[in-house]
Amino acid sequence: MAKKGDFRTLCVHAGELKDTQYGGAISPLYASTSYTFTDVKVGQYPRYFNTPNQRGLCKKIAALEGAEAGMIFGSGMAAISTALLSHLKSGDHVVFQNDLYGGTRNFIKHEFSKYGIEYSFAKGSLAKNFSVEIKNNTKGIYIETPSNPTLKIIDLKAISSIAKKSGIWTMIDNTFASPVNQNPISFGIDIVLHSATKYLGGHSDICAGVVLGSKKAINIVFASAKNLGGSLSDYTVWLLERSVKTLFIRVQAQNNNAQQIAEFLDKEDWVDHVFYPGLRSHPNHELAKAQMNGFGGMLSFNLKSFINSKKFLLSLMLIKPTMSLAGVESTALSPHLTSHALLNENERSAQGISPQMIRFSSGIEAVDDLKSDLFQAYKKAKQ
Repeated sequence: MAKKGDFRTLCVHAGELKDTQYGGAISPLYASTSYTFTDVKVGQYPRYFNTPNQRGLCKKIAALEGAEAGMIFGSGMAAISTALLSHLKSGDHVVFQNDLYGGTRNFIKHEFSKYGIEYSFAKGSLAKNFSVEIKNNTKGIYIETPSNPTLKIIDLKAISSIAKKSGIWTMIDNTFASPVNQNPISFGIDIVLHSATKYLGGHSDICAGVVLGSKKAINIVFASAKNLGGSLSDYTVWLLERSVKTLFIRVQAQNNNAQQIAEFLDKEDWVDHVFYPGLRSHPNHELAKAQMNGFGGMLSFNLKSFINSKKFLLSLMLIKPTMSLAGVESTALSPHLTSHALLNENERSAQGISPQMIRFSSGIEAVDDLKSDLFQAYKKAKQ
């Protein structure tokens, strides 16, 4: 196993399966759903998350995050919902960051009451805002940094500290950062979640989710996951392992493009505000520098009021106005109409999500081509 610093080597070689029959250079695909019975406690079975390809991929991603163990799921929401439900029971309480992915917030609002689980949202992004929400029945704190879509940054060390003092767990959605840019476990966070549909997959052709943490934490997740059944097909697992091999070089290119696009937009008079932690004007720029290895490939910006935001998106020619993010192709969307459409207007407003906001996911194209496309879309969308 490579040392922690050999991230690029881990991307390629950690968890790889050896082709002992033919000596192929890549991990073989084991598509079987039935394996020989042995005397192990849990036999190999897709719903038990332990087929050869599943185990190999989990070792790879766990190595990238510095985790002891991991589990791969059929989607990011399957990972998030299973991780939460496995660590909570009726009567428990959990503190959530207010700025969350819309799907996560919708899950909390519509499902927790069915299980008798209590929750509250922190009224700010500082550790003290979370601390005041902790009650006698609080079991954990759940955060997302950088947040979707306003790129707010949460102090990982501070959150971990208040949680440990209270004897509660911490979970983080690390999707926007990716393991390349941020490793929350090194700051004391207990459980790391990813929508592997995004940077880990990276080619807009995989839907998956990941839960990572200590062996104890993953055993707790497994106890519920085997009943909920959110496992992933081995073919998709095999494709995802292939994708992770190029994670480092993809994300580095996306980081570079996003920084240049953010600086470009920050100077344009048709843009009202740019949300990107790599800008010195970002209120948490120094904190991001301290806990991130790169500022990420995601940014958002508000168009001035004289720009028709929907027409702007539909006028893009190279950048794709699509629903997801983190592929090698650049994409843009309106959080107001898509990713956070399930929130009500007051909830969107409280998070700073306006109809004029555009969320931009940087791909790996030539940055000058991306700038030209954004500028020509602005000219077409002027009202």
